[in-house]
Amino acid sequence: MPRTPVSPVLNRLRLRQVALVLAIARAGTLSAAAHEIGITQPAATKMLGELEDALGQRLFDRTGRVLVLNAAGQRTLLAFRGMRGTIEQLLRDLHELGEGTAGRIAVGSIMAASPTYLTRALADLKNRFPGLAATIEVGTSDRLMELLDDGALDVVIGRVPAAASGYRFDALADEAPAVICAPGHPLLAEPRIAFTHLRACSWVLQPAGNPLRDVVNREFEAKHAALPQGLLETASTMITIHLVMRTRMLAVLPTSVASGFARHGMVGVLRYRMRSRLTSYGSIVRDDRPLSPPARHFLALLHPRAATTW
Repeated sequence: MPRTPVSPVLNRLRLRQVALVLAIARAGTLSAAAHEIGITQPAATKMLGELEDALGQRLFDRTGRVLVLNAAGQRTLLAFRGMRGTIEQLLRDLHELGEGTAGRIAVGSIMAASPTYLTRALADLKNRFPGLAATIEVGTSDRLMELLDDGALDVVIGRVPAAASGYRFDALADEAPAVICAPGHPLLAEPRIAFTHLRACSWVLQPAGNPLRDVVNREFEAKHAALPQGLLETASTMITIHLVMRTRMLAVLPTSVASGFARHGMVGVLRYRMRSRLTSYGSIVRDDRPLSPPARHFLALLHPRAATTW
């Protein structure tokens, strides 16, 4: 298939057009996007038309006043978010160069990796580069991937969403989930935990789509059982821990995280083995963005390690 020349598109592409597409994706209407980037709506209409003409594709479908990204628009949005992230990184690098600092790194991590891989690699990094500034964000993989796309993070330790592309993923570990309860929960005295014990309890679960929630869903589906009524849903590990501590509810956490809280006497871990394991997590960076020197050093320290329980 013949390749489309890149240079004519670059000659016609303006950063203001990139900002406009990003604003439309956030705001949903052309008028709100125009206001966000400080231009009039007629100017925004003209700018969008010029961009679509340069790319040879319509990017949005109109539903009333709302503009909805079509397939070409989705691809363009992903590329433009990558461009914004690269520019954000460039600005940070230039600022650090001007200030004469040792550099900066922003890392996002899921909870499973935070007490083990993340903290050990960061400790080594700070020992080698004491003047390095670091920002840490802990959250779910989907939220961290958004921050990576936007340039707010240099590296994510998490799980790559299904069908995602444009990233480099290097696996660190896969892990079994652990069922946790309050330290004084009656089930801890049971020599053998059966599924019927779990089904009879109330649960604190992650929201639908979370890998831990998927493990629990598959466990109940395999037993042809519905999830218990009255679920509490939260993506927060600390809220989950405190709810479990104060009630007789059950929850699921990665084994390394659950074992750490159990060592500190905050939770108990039930003797029950889930059928499914969590999908592998690892380091994630964007393919289209050069790594800063601090990010390269961090990744080199991250991957040789074998994590242990905290």
